[in-house]
Amino acid sequence: MEKIKLDQNKAPIYEALQRLREMRVVPFDVPGHKRGRGNPELAAFLGEQCVSIDVNSMKPLDNLCHPVSVIREAELLVADAFGAAHAFLMVGGTTSSVQSMVLSSCKRGDKIIMPRNVHRSVINALVLCGAVPAYVNPEVDRRLGISLGMQREQVAKAIAENPDAVAVLVNNPTYYGICSDLKAIVNMAHEAGMLCLVDEAHGTHFYFGENMPISAMAAGADMASVSMHKSGGSLTQSSLLLIGEHINPGHVRQIINLTQTTSGSYLLMSSLDISRRNLALRGKEVFAKVVEMADYAREEINAVGGYYAFGRELINGNSIFDFDPTKLSIHTRNIGLAGIEVYDILRDEYDIQIEFGDIGNILAYLSMGDRPQELERLVSALAEIRRRYQKDPSGLLSQEYIDPEVVASPQDAFYAEKKSIPLPESVGCVCSEFVMCYPPGIPILAPGERITQEILNFIEYAKVKGCSMTGPEDPDILRINVLV
Repeated sequence: MEKIKLDQNKAPIYEALQRLREMRVVPFDVPGHKRGRGNPELAAFLGEQCVSIDVNSMKPLDNLCHPVSVIREAELLVADAFGAAHAFLMVGGTTSSVQSMVLSSCKRGDKIIMPRNVHRSVINALVLCGAVPAYVNPEVDRRLGISLGMQREQVAKAIAENPDAVAVLVNNPTYYGICSDLKAIVNMAHEAGMLCLVDEAHGTHFYFGENMPISAMAAGADMASVSMHKSGGSLTQSSLLLIGEHINPGHVRQIINLTQTTSGSYLLMSSLDISRRNLALRGKEVFAKVVEMADYAREEINAVGGYYAFGRELINGNSIFDFDPTKLSIHTRNIGLAGIEVYDILRDEYDIQIEFGDIGNILAYLSMGDRPQELERLVSALAEIRRRYQKDPSGLLSQEYIDPEVVASPQDAFYAEKKSIPLPESVGCVCSEFVMCYPPGIPILAPGERITQEILNFIEYAKVKGCSMTGPEDPDILRINVLV
């Protein structure tokens, strides 16, 4: 029987909040600011329109923990728009979505196959549930110094070597826009009786744009975490968890409720509702313009010389199976500057804030809110930075990924007895915490991994260049916790 398409003009949470606002209900419930009256500075800063709908769950507004009315209807509309069997509105960011996805699929001792260049939220989920990673170490582009996608042969090898694994997790796309052969990986996982989970934080637009890489749901994946706040236009910290038809939504809801707040923000939920409607009705034209802007910017930046704004020409049919055309990723090392140095100069001297810089690249995140005149300003600034700051690139580190030696599971290492020692004395020890540059939040070291001199060299280099280092207990990152 053909599935009935839902009316994507609807926005049930937004509409319910509008009705509530018109009712002028007297609030003897939380939050205590009482529609902003109790905190006038907050109301002045955020606006009365905003604080007046910062409300608690009530019957007319449904409840995120157990939706039966307007939130349930909003979730059905999301599932319909994204081609999923079911969808969950997430108010703890895509970190919460990723963790719920992994916790729904794995329990203590289960193996999960994944690339090592995952976001910290994935390894955090392993700390929580006790599952054990079987890493597929990604191929690295030596010229750009970036991790690529998961090669089909490597995934097949990992499945053959770990037939008892319960799931395969894929990053798709990576921060830089690199996509794996998702459909092939889904098929391999399913043939082996495993689930396929996709961290699709940076791929909201795959569901709505034309000529985009395949989306997780279209590829037949079992679960996907989608950052609506990144390219989808919703408020920061709002996200989605999508599931396929063979996953039990009731079980997933129970897992979500283990960690997600019982006080779901209606600001975040209404932003998801409104943004889903916008994408369903106008997404195709919106993302066509984004791709057009990105293609124009790549051409202009490459004409400057020295920089390399890379794109679809990298596609090789395997480790770079496809490329996200909206991503404006730019290699900077040939002008003698680390990406993080260009990132800092753009912000401090040109008032341009880009998404991130690492040791060899920068990423300017383009989406529906960008305009051509701002891209012109970015291109001009990059040209001027090259003229003013270019130097000999010799001596710059090139690679942002180092194959880890895994000694213990993330959970065992995180909760084990540990001691704090100076960073230079830690070579050969087993790390019990995370060390990463943020963004992008991919761990350089994760709990259970052996510390090597190469890793320490990378950490010191990243610190010197100005990367924002996060993870360790020691805020100055002069010491590190290791297993006793």
